[in-house]
Formats: sequence, C-alpha cells, structure tokens
Amino acid sequence: MLKSEWKKLQNGSDIRGIAVPGVEGETVNLTDDVVNAIARSFALWLSEKKQKAVNDLTVSVGHDSRISAPQLKKAVIKGLTHMGAHVFDCGMASTPAMFMTTVTPGYSYDGAIMITASHLPYNRNGLKFFTNKGGLEKQDITDILYMAQTGDFPQGKSQGKVTSIDFMSVYANILVEKIREGVGHPQNRQQPLKGFKIIVDAGNGAGGFFAHKVLEPLGADITGSQFLEPDGAFPNHIPNPEDKQAINSIKEAVLKNNADLGIIFDADVDRAGAVDKNGREINKNRLIALMATIVLEEAPGSIIVTDSVTSTGLKTFIEDKLGGYHHRFKRGYKNVINEAIRLNKEGKVCNLAIETSGHGALKENYFLDDGAYLIAKILIKMAKLKLQENKTIDSLLAGLAEPVESEEFRLNLLTDDFKEYGTNIISDLTRYAQDNDTWHVAPDNYEGIRVSFDENNGNGWFLLRMSLHDPLLPLNIESDSKDGVRQIVNKLMPFLSKYDKLDTTPLKNYLQKRE
Repeated sequence: MLKSEWKKLQNGSDIRGIAVPGVEGETVNLTDDVVNAIARSFALWLSEKKQKAVNDLTVSVGHDSRISAPQLKKAVIKGLTHMGAHVFDCGMASTPAMFMTTVTPGYSYDGAIMITASHLPYNRNGLKFFTNKGGLEKQDITDILYMAQTGDFPQGKSQGKVTSIDFMSVYANILVEKIREGVGHPQNRQQPLKGFKIIVDAGNGAGGFFAHKVLEPLGADITGSQFLEPDGAFPNHIPNPEDKQAINSIKEAVLKNNADLGIIFDADVDRAGAVDKNGREINKNRLIALMATIVLEEAPGSIIVTDSVTSTGLKTFIEDKLGGYHHRFKRGYKNVINEAIRLNKEGKVCNLAIETSGHGALKENYFLDDGAYLIAKILIKMAKLKLQENKTIDSLLAGLAEPVESEEFRLNLLTDDFKEYGTNIISDLTRYAQDNDTWHVAPDNYEGIRVSFDENNGNGWFLLRMSLHDPLLPLNIESDSKDGVRQIVNKLMPFLSKYDKLDTTPLKNYLQKRE
C-alpha cells in the first residue's frame, strides 16, 4: 500500500477505513494485513512508552457490533501475539470500557485496542488505542502508521497468549455501584431506580448491556427498550444521538411507553443523548446545559469547556443562571478534553469537557468521554430530584434560552489544496467582517470565524470553520428570530459566491426553499 494510502487511514487520533466491500466507489483499505501491521506497530510503540519488553506487555482488545469486527479482531490479536504481547479478549465491548481495562484494579493492562468506527456506515471500521494516560494523540497515530507502513517488525521471543475475559460485567458493576452510592436511597439502596421506567435505544450497537446489566439490577423497568441486540448492519437506524431518525425513534418509544426517560447511545457508547418524559430530546446544547447543572452543583464556579458551535443561550445559562464559566473552544472531542486538562494543569478548576455531538468527559472519570458514565450522572440526579423535591429531570433546563432557528450547511471545497483554499476564505471573510459595522466578530473564538448580528440584521450568529478531516467548510447559523437564518445567509452569499472552488449549493437550495 502506498504511503499516501496509509495516511488516509488516520482520522485525527483514531484510525478509520473501509472494511467491507459492496459499496460502489469504496475500495477496502482496512484489510487483515493492514490491521495486523498496525497492531504490531502498536505493540512496538507501547513497548517504548512503557519501557517494557514486548513479551511482558498486556493488551486488551474489544469491538462493537460491526460485521467486520470478528475478522479484524483476529488480525489484531494475531499481530499482537506474533510480537509476543499477551492479549485479553473482551469480546463485545464499549470504547470507554476498553480504557477502563487499563486503570481498573486487578486488570490494569498496559494498553487497549477498541475496534470501532462509531456511527459510520456498516462497511466502515477502525481502531482506537488507550493506555492508562487516556486515548492516544494524533501524533501517536501518525507514528504508529509510519511504523506499520515500513513493515519492519522483529519476531517476538515467544508467542503471546490469549485469554478471554468478561470485562463488560466488571465495567457495568462499576456503574451500578456509582449510581447506588450517588443516590444514597434511604430505604432501597440496592435498587434506587425502582419505580422509574427507563428506555434504552442501543441502535443495535454495543450499548444494549446498559439495559440488562445496569438498569435492571438498579430496579428500573426497561419495558419498551429497543434495538438492544448487536447487529452491525444497523437495520433500524444509525446509532447516533445526533441523527434525526434515531432521536425520533427514541422519542416515539418514550411517549408510547409512558417512560420517565429515554437513553440513546452511539455504536461504541462513548456518546449519549436522552429524551425526557415529554418526548423532548436532551442532546446538543440541552445535554450540555443538563450536565453543567449537575457539575456546577457539585463544583460551583467550575469552567465548562465546550466545542465551538454552542448557542448564545447556553453561555447565558451556564454563566448567569448557574454561576459557572463557559469556555467555548474547538470542535473535536480530543480538542475539548485536552483543553480541559490544560486548564486544570494551570490551576483553573474545570470539571466538564463536552461537545454538542454527545462526547462528554468528567474530571472525576479520568476525562474519559463515556456516554454510559454521563447517563449514570443524569440517573443519579433524576433519582435524587424525585426523592428530595418530587421533581423531574426536565425541570433543570427551565430558563435555558434556545434559538428559534438553527441550521448547519456543509460547503464542499472542490480542489486538491482544500486546506489552503479554505483557510484563505476564512482569512478573507475575517477582514470583510471587520470592515462591516453590522458584523460583530467574536474576540474569544478559537477556530474559523464567528460573527454575531443584532436584531435588525438576523438576530443571531454564524460560525465558518475548516472541517477537522474532510475537504469542506461547515457553516453553523443560529438566530433568535424567525427568518433570521435566511437573513444571515443572504449577508454571506455575495462574499462566498466569489469563490469558484467553494460549492455554495446547500445555501442556494436553502434560500430557494425559503422564498
């Protein structure tokens, strides 16, 4: 495989590729040989980081429900054991659980590999890597892929062993005990969720365990839970808390079954969303607001780090109502988490890093983006609200001002040098905005350009930025007035239309529909 082809496998701090044939125009590049080489490279990388011989290394391996997972797991295990590392096969697992194998007493493995591609289509798959320091960084993945590309691997002194373990039961019990302790029910400590009906939608990913291994032991009624069975073809809907079809499905289930809460996970359970008893989603800005409420009650004045596309109303809610500080940073869950870690190292109190995508990480939980842990915190609060004040979880979101309109447009860059071309557009737009009295450029912006407008000019804001990985410019627009998004699009079109390698078709289509 060419050097450029190896580079295409890198997706920030993860590896992702095409693992299953059958989709027109998509050639398999995550082959058994490629995955085997990557696993060997990880063993060498881990040996250097841990200052241990490869034959002394312990590595856990898990996977979600994707149809290519069993075959890729064989390739991963073959690569690791060929180098001499000892492998602990966790079978079907969640990404956060795989990290926990590196820090949980009695396990504490040197490294972990999770085989997943999150919510991507069924033909994709990938690899995520962990040590007890957390997930690997972008440069680490670059280094591992470079080693894999060279293919120069020494033979291990001895073949590594493979042991199958049921770590998901261990991990689930950690969550169960966390909820029991957190609620502290005076009459029913063992089953503090008794009397609650809670629905889980796992989207046929790896999250079905949460219903049977977490909620049921805590006394919850899980009647109406759906798509708990692993199926890598994802026949019901994409396992994605941001997907409209997925959210509508869990909404319907909550209302149909008169449930107190609906929970939805992505395929590998590092992201989550929820639906309240009224069928209203708790995701994106609403999920951040809920988690901020919980965290700021426990740690008043804490900084809440979010990604860049959060609403104006959320900032007001966090700072004016809750007394916290909202630090709006960059898109990308690793960016948000690393910024929170950086702030704490500087001596600033930051207990939550969370993206609108549903990635949420708490300082108390290793700053691990763990959808199940996030939900555990919500369940604790839900039970305590009922016990102490006879209130429901949605009451915590009272006072959150939400935009009247919100849209995201993905504008393709039709050139090979898309990074330079897109960066130039943003630079030009920044100068253009600064010369316009009605355009107010945000001074505290960390990526792209964010501009706000007053009530007479759209009553909202836009953020234009480079995509983290793809040749496109995502454009987010929110307005607190009806028809405000259209007004802001109309302000942008004369400028953006000047660039012949920028596809503004999504904006044109939007304007046509609004006429």
